[in-house]
Amino acid sequence: MKEFDEFVSIMKRLRNECPWDREQTHESLKKHFVEEAYEALDALDRKNFHDVKGELGDVALQVVFHSIIAEEEKHFTLEEVFAAVNEKLIRRHPHIYGDAVVNSGAEQSALWDKIKMTEGRISVLEGIPKHLPALMKAEKVQKKAAKVGFDWKQKEDVWEKVEEEIAELHAAVESGDADHTKKEFGDVLFSLVNYSRFIGVDPEESLESTVSRFANRFQYIEKRLVEMGKDIHATSLEEMDALWNEAKQKG
Repeated sequence: MKEFDEFVSIMKRLRNECPWDREQTHESLKKHFVEEAYEALDALDRKNFHDVKGELGDVALQVVFHSIIAEEEKHFTLEEVFAAVNEKLIRRHPHIYGDAVVNSGAEQSALWDKIKMTEGRISVLEGIPKHLPALMKAEKVQKKAAKVGFDWKQKEDVWEKVEEEIAELHAAVESGDADHTKKEFGDVLFSLVNYSRFIGVDPEESLESTVSRFANRFQYIEKRLVEMGKDIHATSLEEMDALWNEAKQKG
């Protein structure tokens, strides 16, 4: 593709001639990779496909930048990156490129995981990125364990576990043991993520939605206080709570 070849050529020139690009390393670029991925997700959530186009380009820039650095360090080339993913896609889709039979997305997902275990992995939990947000990581761990049968049978049992963990958290708080409280709080979150799977709720999206609602309502309070000529720092909790309820009424 002409545009892609030009893109790679531009990146290589920048790497050679631009002081900032020349200074970058895999380590220094890591945070940019994550930021660009989140910006792409934000554009997708907004369904702004003009922005999606631009953000996907920025993600591609990170892929090419890391590959160019790796090539300079004699680790691998950009061509090898695409050759590896091509080979992996073919290998993990034997129902397309072979004789396997798959009748559903669930069957394909199970086959995908089975093939991964033949590629030298020791644990079904291997391959989960350590930098994933904790809620997403918890869900991924649980789903992988569930695929081999290590899971609850019904949501009622999971909810009992949630209540059990909440009781243990209360006991830990009352004990004053900070380390134990931290552990039990984590157990509550983990069990709630487990419950989310059984009721069909994405925990990360659910919490993100709640945070967004909170921020919108709090900003409504700030806006109304400015309109009323009041300083938020001198406003009582009761006054702010009344405005909070106003915000809730508005949706």
